[in-house]
Amino acid sequence: MRHGERARHWRFAALPGVDLLRARYIRQTFVRHTHEQFVIAAIYDGVEVFHHGGGDVSAAAGELALVNPDTPHTGRAGVPQGWRYGAVYPSPEVVAGIAAETTTLRGTPGFVRPVMGDPYAVELVRRVLRAADDGDALAADTLLRVAVTRLLRLNGGTLPRREVRSAGSKVAARAREVLEDRMADPPSLEALAESLASSPFALLRAFRDAYGLPPHAWLTDARVRRARLLLDAGTAPAEAAAAVGFTDQPHLNRHFTRIVGVPPGAYQRERKNVQDARRRLLLPSGAWQNNL
Repeated sequence: MRHGERARHWRFAALPGVDLLRARYIRQTFVRHTHEQFVIAAIYDGVEVFHHGGGDVSAAAGELALVNPDTPHTGRAGVPQGWRYGAVYPSPEVVAGIAAETTTLRGTPGFVRPVMGDPYAVELVRRVLRAADDGDALAADTLLRVAVTRLLRLNGGTLPRREVRSAGSKVAARAREVLEDRMADPPSLEALAESLASSPFALLRAFRDAYGLPPHAWLTDARVRRARLLLDAGTAPAEAAAAVGFTDQPHLNRHFTRIVGVPPGAYQRERKNVQDARRRLLLPSGAWQNNL
């Protein structure tokens, strides 16, 4: 990390389906990307600016940046001193389960506004991360549910269903399938368009309309997602880089850090800590004691 910047991206075994982040950034820039999970980022100090929904918005201390799954967004400092924050990334399944139990929302739940001022919710997120640090499963789980419930009640709605209807959206979906299958050796835009009986510019427009990113940016995002799965499974960063189509590990490092917020090596070390904790919990009590 750059001087003065620090970040930890981790998981707590007692919160399955939830990623955690605590960071201080000054010059870090997040490129346009998406997450499969929700983003609930509580700003402690400074200001974060991020592009969302066609324009820039900002979140300052005491506010939360809220991004729904698969929604393109960026991130950068809004003031010279940067920003300090904590974030939880619950999966759609986790949020849907909480919404079904504690709200009256129907359909797929999500956030209506990308920025919300609520110092109490900011403190709840901070306490979730502190409980995870302390290994307090009961507190972490309870506080996460309280925080998500509060945010959905104050800023929740039903996300629109995506339906593929137009010829352009169908071509975009087929192009996405090709890129997923050929991630390590993708075709050129011209070759991809020709294989789908389209033109390069027509495909580019249709893909951006459907997924919010041009094909090359979407592919980088998808490569990082797949690299995360490989790193979670124990694959070395250099091998993960080659498997998803990056030229080498530094190439992966650069894009990974600009999307996830930490380098792949640091990301994998935290995942290994969680996996080791789960293995210890699965051992019979005697075996656990013998390994202390």
